[in-house]
Amino acid sequence: MAHRILIVDDEEDIREIIRYNLTKEGYEVYEATNGKEAISVAEQSHPHLILLDMMMPVMDGHSTCQAIRQHPQLSNVMIIFLSAAGDEDLQFDSYKAGADDYITKPVSIRILCSRINAIMKRIGKPAAELQFNADTHTVTTPKGTFTLPRKEFEILQLLKSDTSRIFTREEIFSHVWRGEVVIGTRTLDVHIRRLRRKIGNEYIETYKGVGFKYNPAGAVQ
Repeated sequence: MAHRILIVDDEEDIREIIRYNLTKEGYEVYEATNGKEAISVAEQSHPHLILLDMMMPVMDGHSTCQAIRQHPQLSNVMIIFLSAAGDEDLQFDSYKAGADDYITKPVSIRILCSRINAIMKRIGKPAAELQFNADTHTVTTPKGTFTLPRKEFEILQLLKSDTSRIFTREEIFSHVWRGEVVIGTRTLDVHIRRLRRKIGNEYIETYKGVGFKYNPAGAVQ
């Protein structure tokens, strides 16, 4: 499975040339024209790396970087500023906002791809997407294929049905237990714990006091 990269720049020609070359390198590439759109796209695509322009309409690079670092689903993503602004103070402020690197335009596409490739090697191989079989209640993971008890399979299937949202405990109980009397307040936690032992911890995210969310490609490393 390919690493995912989000390009955020309001100039279409820049996005196009970067997208073309990164796609040739084997990456899965997404695009956004401003910071607000970038956050929305990132919530859906779970990128491993974001190439972020500084001067953009609606929401500039610094504000976008800060928002991403405060976002519970995106806080660990790599962020590289790719900007024509080469001022030293501006670069310093970018690192303070949470950037991992800063590349000044213009930069050759070969150098840009080389730096991105080097970063991706440090990130490591992305986790593989899980494969489900509803007829046999099996799930195939990098560790192997497991047959799950009905309730564990239905929990996982529910979380996977909408990877953009957090499912509350009440929603999960309503969907999976369907009005059955549940003994013990930690019943759901026990099922989640068993699921994680089988498929790996990275596919189910816990939001304390809220509920659980499925990460479609494992945690961003």
